[in-house]
Amino acid sequence: MDKPPVFTDEEIARFRAELASRRAPGAYEPGRWSVSPFTRRPEVRGDLPESVRLRDATLRSVETLPGVVASTGAKEAYLRRLVGAGVREVVTAGLGGRDDTALRREVALVKGENPGCRVLLPLLRTTRDIDRAADAGYDAVQIWVQGLGEASALYNPAVYQRAWRGEEWRGADTPRDRADVLTRAAALIRHARSRGLDAVVPMLMVSFLTEESLEESVAVLAGAGATELTLFDGPGAMSPESYAHLVGRTKELAPDVGIGLHPHNTFGLAVGCAVAAVRAGADVVELSVNGYCGGPGNADLAATAMAFEALYGVRTGIRTERLTELARAGEELTGYHVAWNHPVTGTGAFSWGGMDLITQETAVDPLLHNCLEPALVGNARKVPFTPDSGPYTLADKLAELGVDITPGQVDEVLRRAREVMAGEGRLLGDADLASLAHQVTGTPRAGTPASVDGR
Repeated sequence: MDKPPVFTDEEIARFRAELASRRAPGAYEPGRWSVSPFTRRPEVRGDLPESVRLRDATLRSVETLPGVVASTGAKEAYLRRLVGAGVREVVTAGLGGRDDTALRREVALVKGENPGCRVLLPLLRTTRDIDRAADAGYDAVQIWVQGLGEASALYNPAVYQRAWRGEEWRGADTPRDRADVLTRAAALIRHARSRGLDAVVPMLMVSFLTEESLEESVAVLAGAGATELTLFDGPGAMSPESYAHLVGRTKELAPDVGIGLHPHNTFGLAVGCAVAAVRAGADVVELSVNGYCGGPGNADLAATAMAFEALYGVRTGIRTERLTELARAGEELTGYHVAWNHPVTGTGAFSWGGMDLITQETAVDPLLHNCLEPALVGNARKVPFTPDSGPYTLADKLAELGVDITPGQVDEVLRRAREVMAGEGRLLGDADLASLAHQVTGTPRAGTPASVDGR
């Protein structure tokens, strides 16, 4: 069908020229993205590195999601997807009752997919745990350091086990203050380094740090040989600015130690915290697919990767075309589904409705309302038919369905469709629209319902 033209070829050429004049190389990459040129101006962008490391902690985070019971095979399949998507560092699940054979198998799986991918084993509390990680071939261990002093007893599982059995849990080895907590962590760090492992040290509850406790902690942990200090914000109580301050101060105190962060999304600012921290000098961002974690969740892998790549031109090494597939596989693994408009990977992240002004702009330039090309992240545009849809949107949709129709018949289909939607209080799908169109054109097709409501 030849639709009545709206704009002439000359007008469209002028539209495109005007758009081109508002864009800048880097901020605009045809077929990839079109973001504000301001994001790439040095005085606006700030000092950011050429690349950033993204460390995925999905498998560890899944362990904290209530109701998730995933088989070993399902987790291994997902681990392959993660590494295959270009994730260069992976935090696996903790020991969790697994034997040495399972640990070695996990490392072999990752290295078989990508020998350069670093594998980290988290939640280690004893030298024996560290020895098992070293023997299995992990690259690094995470030695968690609680962010408090005596109150760190709140986070010791053994306290609750002993108390429940009526046993006294307080003893000579019970930390009484911050110095005790740091002393025990330092011993584990030294042991990990003696076994040839990188000692990645999550400093937990960093929103409770003071300038004095930060200085004390960094001095002890860096002095023991920590290869990275990871600033964990479990409550999500850090602003982007406070994260930047903490990173900058930590770099001053330990210039030769790597700095990471693990932000939570309490205020929807996890990605913002990641950008601010990296601008301040952080080396690695720990995150997860779909933001999976307990509570408000982590920074989302897809949103974080695309913010760095598209907005700031910082390379992540992620194979972005696999991001949506990875998100869907995460939903299948956990049973937790993200919102339809979840950034980047939501099923409706690239759906702006069915108004003519939205659908027809795509013919002029596909990177207007969509600043990202959906295919870049493995997603797709969706054009729902709604009460706001006009004849151009309907004509395009019917053409996709293979319906031969005239402009006048489109108007009649549109009128009937709006009546049905108003009367039945629902949107119409492709089959509904095809049925109405064949009723109007008088050319019913095989398998098409006789009426919209099936009667």
